[in-house]
Amino acid sequence: MTKQANQTITSFDFEPGTVLAKKYMVQKKLGSGWEGEVYLLKEKTTGIERAAKFFFPHRNLKNKALNFYAKKLHKLRECPALIQYHTQEMIRLKGDDVSFLVSEYVEGEILCEFVKSQPGRKLDPFQGMHLLYGLSRAIEGVHNLRDYHGDLHSGNVIIRRKGLSFDIKLLDFFHWGDHPTGQNIKDDVVDVIKIFYDAIGGKKTYPKHSKEIKSIILGQKKSLILKKFKSITHLRKHLEEIEWSNSLIT
Repeated sequence: MTKQANQTITSFDFEPGTVLAKKYMVQKKLGSGWEGEVYLLKEKTTGIERAAKFFFPHRNLKNKALNFYAKKLHKLRECPALIQYHTQEMIRLKGDDVSFLVSEYVEGEILCEFVKSQPGRKLDPFQGMHLLYGLSRAIEGVHNLRDYHGDLHSGNVIIRRKGLSFDIKLLDFFHWGDHPTGQNIKDDVVDVIKIFYDAIGGKKTYPKHSKEIKSIILGQKKSLILKKFKSITHLRKHLEEIEWSNSLIT
């Protein structure tokens, strides 16, 4: 059980080569957030690479945050867009118990960084539509299990290009309240379209887009989006049935 922090840990600063819990060797830091930091580890005995999220003790009292993620990932383990949970471990650091969640390591690129690397720091509409479709299918798998993500943004999406399509993995979840509501589900739909909107240039390029694109973004007006797309399945079907034209992809 994680104890209340004796001193607030805001960074772990694990150096490459550091051995943790006698079985994992730190490779590099992958990212950080409000709850903790994520590192790439390698199992000493097998050489298998794993991702590990280390929780700041003051953000994980009584292991509440870690257990939430572990249970959620287990519940949604059949969703191909989610990382696969393996186990949880604990180490002692600066007088505190530090828990970490070990999962599969997914190679890819964080969406926000991928977009920045593109010409004009944005996706063209054709790429954007493929991204939106991939995101819709990913979230549909979560919603079909009567759950939600709650923290969708371009920093929580890992992508790998596969031909025309994007192979998508979703990271993190919003966990203040374990029981999803209808509003949680609707917010995911709006957030998916917001990711699409931002990826193809946001406010700067919106006036130049085709009527087909605008009929999805709907000026980022939440009420209009939810009136047209009552669920993520409605959005996915719309994308599958949309009338393609030259103006859509230019």
